[in-house]
Order: sequence, then structure tokens, then C-alpha cells
Amino acid sequence: MEVYSVVSYLSSFLTILYVVVVIAFIRGWHKLNNFKPSVIQGRTAVTIIVAARNEEAIIEKTIKDLIAQNYNKDLTEIIFIDDHSTDNTAEIIERYKINGVKLIRLNEDKALNSYKKKAIQTAIGQSQGKLIVTTDADCRMGVNWLSTIVNFYEEKGYKMISSPVAYFEEKSFFERAQSLEFLYLIGLGASTIGNNKPSTCNGANLAYEKEAFYEVGGFKGIDDLASGDDELLLHKMAARYEQRIGFLKNTDAVVYTHAKPTLSAFIQQRKRWASKSTRYKNKSIIVLGVCIWLFNLSILLNIGIGLFIGFYLKLALFQLLAKITVEFLFLLDVTNFAKRRKLLVMLPVLNLLHILYIVYIGIAGNSGKYNWKDRMVK
Repeated sequence: MEVYSVVSYLSSFLTILYVVVVIAFIRGWHKLNNFKPSVIQGRTAVTIIVAARNEEAIIEKTIKDLIAQNYNKDLTEIIFIDDHSTDNTAEIIERYKINGVKLIRLNEDKALNSYKKKAIQTAIGQSQGKLIVTTDADCRMGVNWLSTIVNFYEEKGYKMISSPVAYFEEKSFFERAQSLEFLYLIGLGASTIGNNKPSTCNGANLAYEKEAFYEVGGFKGIDDLASGDDELLLHKMAARYEQRIGFLKNTDAVVYTHAKPTLSAFIQQRKRWASKSTRYKNKSIIVLGVCIWLFNLSILLNIGIGLFIGFYLKLALFQLLAKITVEFLFLLDVTNFAKRRKLLVMLPVLNLLHILYIVYIGIAGNSGKYNWKDRMVK
């Protein structure tokens, strides 16, 4: 019975901790003001960098969106880096040379583990802009996207700016479920920046000063990991430039992309994202992540024990209720910002599945390899 008592006390502690953490996320989100751009035209030279591999099906839409930006064309440079595509990606990019779109072909004879970091670093080395803005080859954005980012940068003077990313054009329940979970992750990253403890961001919508990139050593020290061109770079920037990281809370700054169509593709993506945690320098982020993982594990354990001892089933239900309630309060604001509040009806149904997913990814993402762009990497 002593073992069961330990499980009970530990479960209660982890539940309280999780509630406190999510309340801190809510506070962090509210600390971020909705940014209202000024009417003053931006004066900063910008380089937009897009690493692409086998994106022929979607990349033309991304190119057209970038060309259509209402920011000063004389101050805008668009660079695509073709990462050894085996389809017509490079040929499609070349068609837009007349529109000022530049193409760099990545030529690496020896195998790398981080082709994307190599691609971005190569493009930065040839860039003319003061401000680097990265996005992905399968993303869409409105015409005010770039001007809003520049306006925010010039007003605030941040060294790095994380901006919102959202899924759109969902075709199934599974994709809508991903949209809700992804908004949670984006809101989490934004709130940690609001609390001046940056932990996560998304490279599909990220901006930073070129000078700052070189001052922190670029991707040196993290270039042996396939992923992390966004999050691990954020950690390096935050360590060097305290309180100089910003989150752009404005709907014009949102970049849109698609959820994964299959469970297999989703798992590979999340294993890639989770793999970055093995290189965190900030131990408090690691400890917090482990505690959240243990909280989710404790719910599953209590459900299992509860099949034989009724008290633990009640404890698991209490944990689930606390989790759903506090996440609902957090997502209420985040989904309102994204104009996707209807997704909240899925929260109770998805919660148990989300717990299983967290426990699995916490293990799988920190061991073994995963598939990314038709390559097995780690």
C-alpha cells in the first residue's frame, strides 16, 4: 500500500505543478500585446530564406505569396535553397528569376545530418539583408506578412522575432485535431517569450538579425542534429540577448501550412521536434518537460491501477478534469487570436489520445532515427 500512497502523492503533486505551469502560460500570453503596425514604411533590408526539398506540388504558391508582399521590393531579397531535390522543385523556382527570386543549389558530396541548417547557413552567407526571415516551402502568407514583421522589428528592436504559424484547409477530423494541438504549441512558445523565458518557436515564421546570428556562432554546436534550426537557435539567442526576443502577436503575421495527412507522417514530424530536447542547454526547460511527461504518464498509470482499486480511477479522472479545464482556459485565448475557437469542442475527446501521444513521443523522440524529407536522420 505504501507504493500506492507514493503514486497518489506524486500524481497530486504533478497535477498541481501542471496546472501552475499552464496558468503561467496564460499569464505569458496576456503579457503579449496585440501589435498594431504604424503607417510608416519600413527601411530595413530583408532577406527571406526558404530551404526546399521535393516541394514541386506546393512551392509555386509559396513563391507567388512572397513575390506579392507589399514591402519595398528594393529592400527585399528572396532566396530559395534547393536541398538536393529529385523532382522539379529547382526548375519551378528558376521560372521566377525574372521576379528577383534567387536560387542556390546545395551541393554536398559528403553525407550530413543537418541539411536544412547547412542550406540556411549557406543562404545567409550570400544574403544582402540586415534582417533574415525564414519560412518553409509549403507555407502560405498574406500580402502584409513581411511589412508587419519589419514594422515590429523597427519599433521594438528585437534580435529575434517569433511569429505565429497555423494549420489551414483541414480535410479530416485527424487534421483538425492537429490544428488544435498545434495552436497549443504555438501559444506555449509565445507565452514563454511573454514571460521572458523563451523555450520554443517555429522556423516556418522566424526572423533574426544577420549580425546576431553570427555573434552567437550561427548553428555551431547544434549542426550535428537534423532539427533545431529554430528552437536551438532561439536558445542561443536568448542566452546572449536577454529580453531581446519578441513574439509578434498580429494576425497579418500568421503563416499557414498544412497538417500531416497520415498518422505515420505525424509521428515522424513529432519525433523530429522532440529530438531537439536532447540538446537543450537550459536545464530548467528539460526538468519542466520531464515533469509534464511524468504527469501524463501518471494519468495512464492511475487508470491502469484504477481498474483494480477504485480510488485511483477517481484520481485519474480528477487529473483529466484539471488538465482539460486549465488547457481550455489557455486555448480559449489562443484559438480566439487564430479565429479557430470552434476547435475547442474537440478538446475533451482528444485529451486521452493526447496523453498517449505525449508519453510515446517523449520516449520515441529521444531515441533512434526518424524519416525527414525521404532521409533517415537523427
